[in-house]
Amino acid sequence: MRVLIVDDDAFVAQSLSTILSVEDDVDVVGLGGSGPEAVERYRELAPDILLMDIQMSGGDGLSAAEQILTEDPAARIVFLTTFSDDEYIVRALTMGSRGYLIKQDVARIAPALRSVMAGVCVLEGEVLERSATMGLDSRPQASGADRGRGHQDLRCTAFAALTDREYEVVEAVADGLDNSEVAARLFMSEGTVRNHISAILAKLGLRNRTQVAVMYYRCAQAG
Repeated sequence: MRVLIVDDDAFVAQSLSTILSVEDDVDVVGLGGSGPEAVERYRELAPDILLMDIQMSGGDGLSAAEQILTEDPAARIVFLTTFSDDEYIVRALTMGSRGYLIKQDVARIAPALRSVMAGVCVLEGEVLERSATMGLDSRPQASGADRGRGHQDLRCTAFAALTDREYEVVEAVADGLDNSEVAARLFMSEGTVRNHISAILAKLGLRNRTQVAVMYYRCAQAG
């Protein structure tokens, strides 16, 4: 994946570039230091993901993201910041950003970006809890056939009782992922994955994850 990093702290931007560049599937294509520069470099480089700070002295990341998403609604923008204010979270998620991460555990950034490439909106634990409390939908807007009408039809029938997050776990299980792989894709702990699977089995009246996968594909074929 091609990643553009924008942070007004040049040391932070370069450190993130160094950390991510060791990943085989990550190519850091450019760095920026302000909101306006993010817009300019996004147009120039067309990255797969824009990883950007929010508060920057030369122009904030939220305004830049809004401009980029106006020009390219399919843009994958992930915020990496020290700020978890409710106002920022609301604005970031309602505009259609694909992630909101807190600058704490840099080792989790690469897995989070992979999840974004897989179509998942990634939120740090604290941010996820607060967004749920505020009633925000953390999923990105539909942007492909697999997130289109057929996806919604499945939710409206056999899986209607599940929460959005539980249904994302169902999709991952149907893809043949084990708990650790589900955790990496959805940016959650393995314990949380196990809890979700237990809730899914109880709600659907099933005994194991194999039955979950079979139910998913039967619904897909019926649709």
